[in-house]
Amino acid sequence: MAQSELLAVVRRPLSPDTQIEVPASRDEFEHVQGILERENMKYPSLQYDGWRKVAIVVAVPSPLHGQMAGSLTGRILGTVYGLPGLDANIKGRFDSTSDMSNTTLTGDTLSTRNWDGALRYLTSGGYTLMIAVEVGTTQTYRSLRAAISYSVCALHCRLGIAMSINERSRGTIAPLQYYSTTQEWNTAVQQAERNLRTELRNNPYGPLAVTRSVWYGRVGSVVVETYRQAEETCPPQTILEPTHSFRVVENGQFVGSTVPENLAELKLDDCIPTHVLSGDVITDVPINFFSRDWFEQSFGEAMLETALERIKHRYRIRPA
Repeated sequence: MAQSELLAVVRRPLSPDTQIEVPASRDEFEHVQGILERENMKYPSLQYDGWRKVAIVVAVPSPLHGQMAGSLTGRILGTVYGLPGLDANIKGRFDSTSDMSNTTLTGDTLSTRNWDGALRYLTSGGYTLMIAVEVGTTQTYRSLRAAISYSVCALHCRLGIAMSINERSRGTIAPLQYYSTTQEWNTAVQQAERNLRTELRNNPYGPLAVTRSVWYGRVGSVVVETYRQAEETCPPQTILEPTHSFRVVENGQFVGSTVPENLAELKLDDCIPTHVLSGDVITDVPINFFSRDWFEQSFGEAMLETALERIKHRYRIRPA
């Protein structure tokens, strides 16, 4: 097969969190996927939307992307584990997974998509997908909705949760800085981390600047939304509207004081299949996982680590 546009995009240097859609057939997707597998490349990874006939090139996730997906699933998991009166064997069958590939038949071809995070319940028939999580940092709002809608409509999870994060411009790219030895480089990075922590205390939602360069811009917004099928027979290609939408951060300020702890709809039967729960367990007990303290601690650390990763890419050891 001649070199394709898809392969050319895969070979480009891609910034973390980048997602690029490329028109492609399923055969072309599988050809390029095979090349990446033979080269043992984890990133960029490939997904395929069989309805729209596009391949999706996905770059390595930033710490902010990966950690917020993990923090969301981990927080919900921990809240369920902490519920009194729920049998330990039932809790033990509820677990989380991340960045897992799922292939389904869509029309006349296959779709292959990855979720950022998911919560599943293990029954005698295998795992049942209960909650899917998607985090968007650079992708468009429509593509984020398409990703979470796929988990809800095509994979039939009970509830989808999407977090959209908007970082304002950082301005000009910081110049490269060179160091003579590994020790000097390590010392500079450690000092940069200390400076970033000071910045984070003063500006919990950015900007985070060190040596006159901005390494993470002001957070323009963070929005958390829930998605659920309105009908039992929701077509798998449907792009859903959110059932609830909550603005948590706006223009560098926390504005989520009224966000319900369970996002107004997350309940026990979204985590554990109803038929598994005994009659004395209230299935609609709310799963109250969201709090300002949890969010700010998780988001702040992930934002700092993203800034520090950017610094490391601009700090170099001088060639001999």
